[in-house]
Amino acid sequence: MKIVCFDVKDYERAELGKLSQVASDVVLLEDSFHINFESNYEKIKDAEIISVFVNSRLWADKLSKLPNLKYVSTRSTGFSHIDLDYCKEHNIAVSNVPRYGDITVAEYAFALLMSLTKKVTESASDLKNNVINPGSYIGTELFRKTVGVIGVGSIGGQFCRIAHGLGMNILGYDLYPNQEYAAKYGVNFVSMNELLAQSDIISVHAPSTKENLHLIDAPQFELMKNGVIIINTARGEIINTKALYDALLSGKVGGAGLDVLECEDILTNQDKFLQKDECKIQDCLEKTLINHRLLTMKNVIITPHVAFDTHEAVERILAVTLDNIQMFLNGEIKNNVIK
Repeated sequence: MKIVCFDVKDYERAELGKLSQVASDVVLLEDSFHINFESNYEKIKDAEIISVFVNSRLWADKLSKLPNLKYVSTRSTGFSHIDLDYCKEHNIAVSNVPRYGDITVAEYAFALLMSLTKKVTESASDLKNNVINPGSYIGTELFRKTVGVIGVGSIGGQFCRIAHGLGMNILGYDLYPNQEYAAKYGVNFVSMNELLAQSDIISVHAPSTKENLHLIDAPQFELMKNGVIIINTARGEIINTKALYDALLSGKVGGAGLDVLECEDILTNQDKFLQKDECKIQDCLEKTLINHRLLTMKNVIITPHVAFDTHEAVERILAVTLDNIQMFLNGEIKNNVIK
């Protein structure tokens, strides 16, 4: 049995190395699945199990070159980076790590919100540059403000728990309203348009699906209050980058805290951009230009997709991943994402 793990960070090596106890050959690669695929091919061509993170793109053109592949274990909750249709057609099982980052991501969303509304990042940056201008650091209280939560699942629910503790009014939009959250945290489930129109703050926790592509676009920004705060720790593709930028320039959006962006990998892996064959270059170059402009705006905080990354979350990811693989070897598909 050969197992290949991609996207391996230094702090994951010891735990993932334990796979050698259940497999005769284990390969740990720092590269994502689709990056340097040809140069890594001799190491991975006979893999029966692979494990990846969301940085990898598992599309049919490369999956088809692994004839022995039987199982994919993604070290993430989301699985939009995997061609599930191909996997289903070729009898390749796929598992994920559900709910590992519920608390972690919800807390991070509030960290972004607090930094924006209290001007933490701006004032700290100014001070490092020997600039002190107290008049520009006047913040905003969150108590009794109305926050709209788009996607009230496990992460959105934890966000509501924190918001409830701060005495905020909570509006929720979800295709399947959770009445437990409504009762425990005072979430008032409303239509999308009502949420957009009534919220002082909007936090996005929806999954990445075809239906959610540009769920928030120019028409949605038009419905929002002037000066609304936008937080996105879900997926960059849920918000139209150009529409957000225009709304920030006009003042419709008063501030944005973003841990995710469209074409975000180009900001952190510019040297590998031309290897990203799934990326439509012209489209991503335009979005990247806007992303760089967003980086210069004082009322925008951008972080490099790290909301999930805490010691506790990483421990959960690795523990569940090892268990998923062990269960597959025992003949059971745990946390199966192919229905």
